[in-house]
Amino acid sequence: MSGLKKLLFLLLFLLSFFVRGEAQGDSCGLRFSLLTCAPGAELYSIFGHTALRVTDAAAGTDAVYNYGTFEFGPDFYVQFVRGKLPYALSVEDFNSFLYNYDAESRSVWEQELLLNCDQKAQLNAALQTNALPQNRTYRYDFLYDNCTTRAKDMIKRNAAQPIALTPILPKKIPTFRNLIHEKLDAGHLSWSKLGIDLLLGAKLDRKVPNEQAMFLPQNLLLGLEGATANGQPLVKKAAVILEKPSLLPKRNGFTPFIAFSLLLVAVIILSMLRPKGFQRTIAVFDVLFFAVTGIVGIVLLVMWFGTDHALCANNWNLAWALPTHLVVSPFLRSNKGWVNNYLLATIIIQSLLLIGWVFLPQELNTGFLPVVLLLLLRSWLIILKPHHGNPEPVV
Repeated sequence: MSGLKKLLFLLLFLLSFFVRGEAQGDSCGLRFSLLTCAPGAELYSIFGHTALRVTDAAAGTDAVYNYGTFEFGPDFYVQFVRGKLPYALSVEDFNSFLYNYDAESRSVWEQELLLNCDQKAQLNAALQTNALPQNRTYRYDFLYDNCTTRAKDMIKRNAAQPIALTPILPKKIPTFRNLIHEKLDAGHLSWSKLGIDLLLGAKLDRKVPNEQAMFLPQNLLLGLEGATANGQPLVKKAAVILEKPSLLPKRNGFTPFIAFSLLLVAVIILSMLRPKGFQRTIAVFDVLFFAVTGIVGIVLLVMWFGTDHALCANNWNLAWALPTHLVVSPFLRSNKGWVNNYLLATIIIQSLLLIGWVFLPQELNTGFLPVVLLLLLRSWLIILKPHHGNPEPVV
């Protein structure tokens, strides 16, 4: 055999061995990938979404396992407020899944998992078991148990060990609230941000460990890029499988801070006007303002002690939204000594709150600064009512 023939024979032998090895590696016919979906325009979709795609060549199926499914039942809002809303794993056709995101103009990225056949079979069995009616529901937790963390945990449990996820955090470690603010600011949802900052207490201001930062879909995508399983790459480089222009809303200049600041200015002007009509208007405002802040405080207490929302605990917004404001509001013009003492205590509390604003264990939304100033202003002027020309009590 000539040297050329020997070389060709060797090349053919090596090629056949390589092809046979590849065929054996894919003999299970399963392909797994992580799908990461871009944020949507609505609050419920502003953080993006994560799902697992399973393509089974033998069965001819292409399915998406989606841990972010919930149903609008008759008691949906009651369960949501109580923190008992069940989420579920659903299975749908990949084309249907992609169609929905195409319709919402939300891009989708795919990261193929680099698993061997045994690991693929194990992950496939785990997903199918999880999708059974008796197993598919779970108690949703926004930070620690959601559609993204579920997908991450399924990958980690069924890949080669040990798993090393890519560090994604900056040198200055953010808090959970910082990460949530980034998404809300990107979507220009300043009023939704105000509501979240109002309801969620100091537990949201803890520093985020690297892996726990991957409760957000985009962070998990970054955490898997470059991740290893037993020293080998865990995923292929992310590929765009649906590219759409973002429909995130444009910036709205009418932020809570501006809105409440305008209210503060209007109340200051009304407070300085002497005609009885203006003074009666400001007197009615006082009753309504203290009543509303008191109701807000009661809601915060209910969310803290009356629901399963752990993140609603230790809420420092109660320093300005005192529930007792509701009780005092009808008596603000009664000239009773205890009312003045209460208002003086309110002034002290609000002054301490302003002094310690940046040192609190909870980051308070700056939109509430004008509200605190309003409480200070009106408490002081009501105490001064004998010298301030305020009208007789409003009946």
